[in-house]
Amino acid sequence: MILRLAVQIDYSLNQIHQAGVPVPEVEATTSAAVNVRDALLSRHSCRSVTQRRVDAATLRDLLDTARFAPSGGNLQPWMVHVLSGDSMLKFRARLTPKLQADPLGGTAEYHVYPPQLKEPYRSRRQKSGEDMYGHIGVRREDSAARRRQFACNFDFFGAPAAMFFFVDRSMGSPQWSDLGMFIQSIMLLARERGLETCAQESWAIWHKEVTEFFSIEPALMLFCGMAIGFGDYAAPINRLRAERARVDEFAVFHD
Repeated sequence: MILRLAVQIDYSLNQIHQAGVPVPEVEATTSAAVNVRDALLSRHSCRSVTQRRVDAATLRDLLDTARFAPSGGNLQPWMVHVLSGDSMLKFRARLTPKLQADPLGGTAEYHVYPPQLKEPYRSRRQKSGEDMYGHIGVRREDSAARRRQFACNFDFFGAPAAMFFFVDRSMGSPQWSDLGMFIQSIMLLARERGLETCAQESWAIWHKEVTEFFSIEPALMLFCGMAIGFGDYAAPINRLRAERARVDEFAVFHD
């Protein structure tokens, strides 16, 4: 049985958020975020969680607050399906046999990344992946171990709750941007509750199975899933923090 350890530490957010300083590997924190800055700096893609239950009222409250995220023209172009408790058990029972039979799934309806990813984006993506596998001791040449880790996406990394986000196919890039802001709002609100999340575009390769499970109308397209739970802070993978570009690499300040 994996050791479930909750360690209270000082995240030292003010120290790590100096301009241009990449966020380093951290021990992890179980503390709830106390402000927006805290939520932004402590949020990460949590890939190992405990079995502690996330109650339905909390999940509803996250959505009830996130619905006030920015939306151009007030279109609110999102549709959400929430799994927890019995519905999560039914979803896993339906999908697990298919996942075991074909771990790589099908073809996504959109490109998660551009087919010809140019620099510096290609290097950033590659380093992010290598850093993640390095944290769990998986070598580049160990393709079987990498596939096993990738497959963890489709168990929501063990999370007891999850959300799936859909968008109307008639919507364009601005509305997808709105959906992204809505999703981030949920992730930041989750930190306020001491919860961790992991947004999962990987579910796009299982869009047929997911839309079938929820009986989604054809007009809607699956964008991504999101695992939600309480972090397992003893897991090495949860110590990973992706490096970010310095401000001067993406911002121009004009006098």
